[in-house]
This record gives sequence, structure tokens and C-alpha cells, in this order.
Amino acid sequence: MEHYFPSLPTPCYVVDERLLVKNLSILKEVAEEAGCKILLAQKAFSMFATYPLIGKYLSGTTASGLFEARLGHEEMGGETHIFSAAYLEHEFDAIVDICDHISFNSFAQWETYREKALARGRSCGIRINPEHSTQEHGIYDPCAYGSRLGVTRKHFRPDRLDGIEGLHFHTLCEQNSDALIETLAAVEEKFGEFLPSMKWVNFGGGHHITRDDYDRKALIDCIRNFRETYQVEVYLEPGEAVALQAGFLVTTVLDIVDNGLQTALLDASAACHMPDVLEMPYRPPLKESALPGEKQYTYRLAGATCLAGDVIGDYSLDAPLSIGDRLLFCDMAIYSMVKNNTFNGMCLPSLALAKENGELVLIKQFGYDDFKRRLS
Repeated sequence: MEHYFPSLPTPCYVVDERLLVKNLSILKEVAEEAGCKILLAQKAFSMFATYPLIGKYLSGTTASGLFEARLGHEEMGGETHIFSAAYLEHEFDAIVDICDHISFNSFAQWETYREKALARGRSCGIRINPEHSTQEHGIYDPCAYGSRLGVTRKHFRPDRLDGIEGLHFHTLCEQNSDALIETLAAVEEKFGEFLPSMKWVNFGGGHHITRDDYDRKALIDCIRNFRETYQVEVYLEPGEAVALQAGFLVTTVLDIVDNGLQTALLDASAACHMPDVLEMPYRPPLKESALPGEKQYTYRLAGATCLAGDVIGDYSLDAPLSIGDRLLFCDMAIYSMVKNNTFNGMCLPSLALAKENGELVLIKQFGYDDFKRRLS
């Protein structure tokens, strides 16, 4: 197991450009066949060293706040969209400087910033909530009861639509096209009367378009039909689909302890470097491993922080682990990088690119100064 990127420090995120291009090619083909525009949702993947490459395939970026908007505008260009549940007044002048599409979460927010946005010629939209849940994970369900995201039909204000050019909804999470088709039916039922007066509709993210079992034909047909029916431009803003299965996290075994379970302590931490493992929760795929007991040697893999629950998962391997061995977690480009932290003073993982020509490039290493600057 020592052959995983031996020239790189650990822990280290590695993005494979060939796998990234595979995803981007699919997304570009979908956009062309459906006649829609696809944006990178930076909340899922913001490794801007790849933005010049991504910009060759996608129409631009979407952001959740000023900093993401600046990053997309400066590093990729193209269209710059933004949605925030609530904008900060002292940031909004900067937002209207760089964002060509601005979506608002409420009519109160729209009224607050309407004049500034329209004075700069920005295309403005309202986020709607179709109140149609297609998933069971409440923490990721914008349509759950009491959700703060989007305007429901009950609170929609047709009398305040002057200046609004688009509707935005985002209800999916790692789902197939059938969930979108369901959601569109709910959108049309509750908000269909307003669609003919719009210039664009943003279908949000959560579309796992580059997953092997995703029904891309159904998606394309759905978008084409929607565009033809309402004569609107359609946007998709996937995040995960852009870098799905295109990144890795390489880590080193620091110690092995046995307190009833064989536990390998790593220099990568679930709490710090892959927080979705605890938040979702889920068990990240590990190269050359199987479920516990399926192979001869089973280990619990865990971080070295003080958090008792800093556990990545249980895995079985063909050979016993030794201190100094390297392990490779898969599908680590999405969310892990943007959510990582320095709890316990843990160092952030380095960033590397496996280039299309086979070259391995270390993009950045972090250190004490990165930890210290965040605190005072």
C-alpha cells in the first residue's frame, strides 16, 4: 500500500484531471443537447487551480456568498450567479459589481436590494419552494416542513414581480432525473402561471448527472420540453457532478491500537478533513478494500484528534497494515476540501493535481501560519 503517490506529503487531496474531464465532457454534451447552461456550484468544489479547465466546458459559476462569487469571477469568468438565504448589506455593492444573476430568498430581501441590483442591470430572480420532498435526509431537504429556503406559494407575491426575470429552485441532493421530473411537476402546479413571464428558470443543483446510472436522456428531454413550453432559458448548477469520483485523499498510518478493535490512526481525520463522513453520515470508499470481514484483515480507520467519534469507518484488507503504510480514499474532491478545518490544530491536507499528461503537481501545502491566521 506504499505505492499511492509516494512523492506527495500526506494527508493530501489529489484531483485527477482525466477523471475531471470525463465528467465535464458529459456535462457539456448534456448542455448542448438540452439547450441549457450548466454552472459549477462552488459550494461543492472550489479548487480554483482547475477553473481554467472547467471554464472550457461550463458556462460559469454559482456562489452562495461574496467570497465564492469573487473566486468564480476572478478565476473562471463566464457567468457569475449568486444565491444567498440572506445577503449582508455591507457586501451587496461588491456583489452587484461582479454577479450578473442574483437570486433572492424572500420578497423582503428583494425589496431591500431591488434598486441597487436593477440600477446595475443585473438579472434578478426569486427562489421558490415547491414543497415537494424527494429525499429522506432532512438536513439536506430544502422542502422539509418549516424550511427557511425559498418562497412557498402561500407567501408568493405576484404584485412584487416587477423587475424579476427568473425563478430559482433547489430541492435535490445526489439524485437522479426522476426526482427532478417529480419536482418540476410540483413547480408547474404551484408556480406555472408565472413561468411564461420569466426569462430564465434555475433548476438548482443535486443532479448526479455524471453518475453511471443517471438517466441523462430523461434529463435532456425534460429540459427541452420545459424550454419549449415556457420559452425560458434553463440553468443547472451541479456541484458534485463536476468532480464526482475525480478526487482522492492519500493518508499515512501513524499507529495501530487494539482496544477490542484493530484501529489504525491516520494523519487524515474525519472531523477535520472529511467532515461529511460524520455529518451525512457515510462510509467513504477506500482503494483495494472491502466491507468488514470480507477480506482477511479488518481495521477501523480513524483520525488522531481528541474527538472519540473521529472514525472514518471499518474496512477489510488483503494484507495487514503497518505503521507508515499509505491508504487512498476515493471520491474526496467534493465537499471535503471546502468543509475542512483545523480542529485540534490539525494541518489542512495539501492539494495536488494529477495532470492529463500524467504529471503529478503539488499545488499547495499548508502550515502553522494558515492555522494561526484564522484565530486572531
